[in-house]
Amino acid sequence: MTGRRRWSTEEILDAAADLLSTGDAESFSVRKLAAVLGTDSSSLYRHFRSKTELLRAVADRVLLAAIDGYRPEGDWKQRVITLALRVREAFGRHPQLATIWGRYASGGTGSRMALEEVLQALRASGLPDEEIPAHYHRIAVLIAALISADAGIRTLTPEEYDQGMELFRVSVLGADPERFPALAHFGRDIRPLGVDRRAVFEDVLTVHLAHIEAAIRPR
Repeated sequence: MTGRRRWSTEEILDAAADLLSTGDAESFSVRKLAAVLGTDSSSLYRHFRSKTELLRAVADRVLLAAIDGYRPEGDWKQRVITLALRVREAFGRHPQLATIWGRYASGGTGSRMALEEVLQALRASGLPDEEIPAHYHRIAVLIAALISADAGIRTLTPEEYDQGMELFRVSVLGADPERFPALAHFGRDIRPLGVDRRAVFEDVLTVHLAHIEAAIRPR
């Protein structure tokens, strides 16, 4: 009688990513993953000490994919924007993992590489070293929040998205001008949340980086 197959760490992470693509972090469990792999939970705990550690590792692989092939180009602001857009696009292919990344901070190689690049870019900006950690934190929180918001849109089914567009049309374009005069006035120019999110992502990040640049004192 042959024993159960031994799964590699990478195979476990592949299966976890596939399982997460059909659900979310709340419904995910090591027990469910073990059942998919045809093994028991104890064999997976030899690779990962907890569910959280496993989820962090899955999200970190998305960061590694984002950084693969990245080369720093342009000024410090362009470096941050380019990296952020690559991270956004990578999580856009795995939207269920975006909230996991925002919730479970990863200390893996992908996370360290992204952190290193943003810190290097901020150093190139001319910021004093003592101010860089605080600015990094604000940038990281902003990027994670924007990507998590994107993920909420990307996980909608076509039917849910269409329902949302219809709700927007009725509630905004059909607003009663007596009760909602400003909404009725601007309604035709207000865009649904799901429209042009990449451009909005870049605009918001650009404004924040310009704010940092304006605060840099000439040396």
